[in-house]
Amino acid sequence: MTFAVWMGVAVIGGFGAVSRFLVDKAVTKHAAKRLSRPFPVGTLAVNVSGAGLLGFFGGMALSPNAALLAGTAFVGAYTTFSTWMLETQRLGEERQVWPAVANIVISVVLGLGAAWLGLTVGRLV
Repeated sequence: MTFAVWMGVAVIGGFGAVSRFLVDKAVTKHAAKRLSRPFPVGTLAVNVSGAGLLGFFGGMALSPNAALLAGTAFVGAYTTFSTWMLETQRLGEERQVWPAVANIVISVVLGLGAAWLGLTVGRLV
């Protein structure tokens, strides 16, 4: 792996992390007006869109370096498994069992659907 690829991972990963922050905040702000209960919709939106994007890149059959930059650097920094689990655990601590279970089920179902859709579209490109 070349120095340029390493630098690309650092820079593109930074863009992915900033994108996650911006999307999460925008979705959470918009949803707060509509939801009566706290639910981690920002993280849900980030992870589902990230699953679709990763499926899309996978369907495109990118070169190894392009896959590393697009999939690992950007999408890896953009999506967040740890925040998803932390938010789910906090819902459980607050005795909001149904929102916690819904967060798990909805995230997995929509994430798999988004990945499949992204893969399908990526194969067409």
